[in-house]
Amino acid sequence: MSDPYASRTAVHEQVTDGFGTVRVLPVDAEADAGVLHRWVSEERAAFWGMTGLTERQVAEIYAHMDTLTTHHAFLVVREGEPVALLQTYEPEADRVGECYDVRPGDIGVHLLLAPAGPGGRRPGWTAGLVAVVAAYVLVGLDRRRVVVDPDVRNEKAIARFLRQGFTAGPVVVLPEVDLPDVYLPEKKAQLAFLDREILFPA
Repeated sequence: MSDPYASRTAVHEQVTDGFGTVRVLPVDAEADAGVLHRWVSEERAAFWGMTGLTERQVAEIYAHMDTLTTHHAFLVVREGEPVALLQTYEPEADRVGECYDVRPGDIGVHLLLAPAGPGGRRPGWTAGLVAVVAAYVLVGLDRRRVVVDPDVRNEKAIARFLRQGFTAGPVVVLPEVDLPDVYLPEKKAQLAFLDREILFPA
């Protein structure tokens, strides 16, 4: 079966024994809108904050993000199959930057995993994908620390990050954002951090 993403340029590509080839591709708002809309519309993605949006609205959000220099979106593809949505951002340019002491070399990450599909659970997938994402943001982008800010009610995501080596930080309240191009309601979040040295010792 041919890879429908083969012609797209990856910002990061990694081959892992037993997991395969994973590529990190900049989101194409038009081409990827259908896949992303299906993912963010599911009940399990409620904390992503896009349930109820149309496919066109999702496309517009990612088209707008593509104009920013501080926030970026990527489709993570494993062996030609889209498996995750990755968003990176500069914490000082995001509302989370108002809630903790941002260090030089910090990078913010949001990660939405694709649904498991008819086969159900996929042992090792989360660890494999987080390892690829960490390699891209910490080594590929030469950053010192990753910060994540899952909703405090999203216990599965928090537990997943802690299992992958993140250290829990404070619980904070991210302020409401009400701009012409974006609205984000107030959010109570559990901050967590992953230092580069944890995964990639000097």
